[in-house]
Amino acid sequence: MAKPYCLCSAQDELYQVPANFVKEIEKHFSIVWIEEFNSNSEVYSDKIVAIFSIHQQPKITKELIDRLPKLKIVAVAAAGYNHIDVQMVRSYGVKVSNAPKVLDETVADLAVALILAAGRNLINGVKLAMSPSTTFFPKNDVAKGVFGTTLGIVGMGGIGYKVAFRAKAFNMKVLYNNRSRRSVKDEEQVGATYFSSLNEMLPLCDYVLVAVNVTPETRKIMGWKQFELMKTSATLLNVSRGVTVDQEALVKALNCGEIHSAALDVTDPEPLPRNHPLLTMNNVIISPHCGSATEMARLAMIGKAVENAVAAVEGTPLPSEVCD
Repeated sequence: MAKPYCLCSAQDELYQVPANFVKEIEKHFSIVWIEEFNSNSEVYSDKIVAIFSIHQQPKITKELIDRLPKLKIVAVAAAGYNHIDVQMVRSYGVKVSNAPKVLDETVADLAVALILAAGRNLINGVKLAMSPSTTFFPKNDVAKGVFGTTLGIVGMGGIGYKVAFRAKAFNMKVLYNNRSRRSVKDEEQVGATYFSSLNEMLPLCDYVLVAVNVTPETRKIMGWKQFELMKTSATLLNVSRGVTVDQEALVKALNCGEIHSAALDVTDPEPLPRNHPLLTMNNVIISPHCGSATEMARLAMIGKAVENAVAAVEGTPLPSEVCD
């Protein structure tokens, strides 16, 4: 029996669809690459039933959907789907899915790595130790530390909750702000205290981790007002999306000492322009949006995308359909 056809951006080990993703997809689908589709759309338009959105490619536009009358699903191989106009896609009767939860542990690992790197001034320390001009190590150059400090989590979803579990190992006091409170059992398991007001939580935190989904309400949820409320010794961390932080306000807050430092796995845009002021600050750490970048997590993400696409083709309920 012939496999159904799907559309993917391009096979590319560095930027787009890696070989191990191709292997998983081809277990169930015949792949049509976007360049091939654009050159021979009359051949494939009536055949393609699924689009795999990998690293936000191919771009899901109305024009593309119009060319695919048999399309059943846009399967996103990631937890985030803010790059897709879900309502537009669904207006065609096409389903949208994502891959939640499968990357929670991996992103939580990176969040803790950023907390430790910032709290121990690790990046600057490594640069000093490895610099060819270094002749001695300053003995009185000390970092803030992490053990026994207070962590405020903005967005206690799957990732935030996994971070809270890890924070227990460092005897951190965990506070959190979420649009809805978690169960008492959940709170007790990680020793977390709920704050319905973000602004009331911020002054109490040594570290503030942003782990929210992107919605109209969470865009620039951390702005100048929030930085003013934070301790001058506090560190901002972001593992969600760059748009959740007002970057201009962040630069100002770091420059004038409203907050101590920042550690970001995400920025807006990515990468930042090479002349961006955040790139030259000694109190800023920026990693290349690598929260999910482990072999295990990435394979789980494409596996979930394939599972959703197969369900859409077979007309069965999707394991993780996006309905908003």
